[in-house]
Amino acid sequence: MTTLLDTDKDNSRTEQPSPAPKESPLQRALRIEPRPVWEEEPTKAGLAFKGFGLVAICAIVLVPLWVVVVTSLSDTKTINNAGGLVVWPRTVTFVAYKELLSGGAVTRAALVSVGLTVVGTAFSMVISVLCAYGLSRRDSFAHSKLLMTLMATMFFGAGLIPTYLLVTGIGLSNSYWSMILPSAISVFNILVLRGFFMDTAPELIDAARIDGAGEWRILLQIVMPLSRAVIAVISLFYAVGYWSQWFNAMLYIQDSEKYPLQMILRQLVLQHQVPPGAMGAAVSSGAINSLAVQMAVMVLALIPVTVLSPFVQKHFQKGMLTGAVKG
Repeated sequence: MTTLLDTDKDNSRTEQPSPAPKESPLQRALRIEPRPVWEEEPTKAGLAFKGFGLVAICAIVLVPLWVVVVTSLSDTKTINNAGGLVVWPRTVTFVAYKELLSGGAVTRAALVSVGLTVVGTAFSMVISVLCAYGLSRRDSFAHSKLLMTLMATMFFGAGLIPTYLLVTGIGLSNSYWSMILPSAISVFNILVLRGFFMDTAPELIDAARIDGAGEWRILLQIVMPLSRAVIAVISLFYAVGYWSQWFNAMLYIQDSEKYPLQMILRQLVLQHQVPPGAMGAAVSSGAINSLAVQMAVMVLALIPVTVLSPFVQKHFQKGMLTGAVKG
């Protein structure tokens, strides 16, 4: 005999809704959130204007990059027929890249830039993380005074001449450290890191201290793993700065063998100076067009930033906004 309780169980079993299908990341990305009540519906003209603006911005960014790449892959005849920059490729050749990467001045300069970027970024991140973590602890030594001193340097500086006299006076002239130490620290980056570190849950830090963890262990095992987003973003900022550096090299480096890639690019594009060696002989003989060499160096200088940026892009919103908004 079926009891009333069994009937209720059967009804509840049959009335249970089936679980919703799992939403894929693509469906989640394409899902349109409800529009706020105070925001008007976009008109067709407004949507068309936005679409046209996005297409125009993309064209402004991509067309010059396309021209640079195409010109670097063109031979001398094509460049001469085009009267300079090539918009549409006729023949594709990698002669300029082969000559640049054959072990001459450009290859040496690229290796110098890679070394400066790796060493400089690591050095800057170590100093910035330690400084930001110390300033994020309100009970640290001279917290307010050190913070105000750092912030004052954002608005007041000694100037170029005192900086040059300081760098040369301590014996850093014609040294790789002259391209690292003068620009090793960015106060803005330290403040962003500090804001993110302050957002770390104090319960975690208190629990670690109860367990006997010191400041070094808290920083390395708790704070930094929770701050991967902002560390990735700030590391990219420092890396791009070191990779694009040429001004310090122009001021302090006299030996051309220590030039970074950006200095070679400056010589080629602005001063029209081709580095001596096999590449200079090839350009002088007409086997390689000097414009193709200039564009090829530009492409080589853009590759690292273009490759690294997409991997760090997902951290930009979380890393920058969270770190900048926190007081």
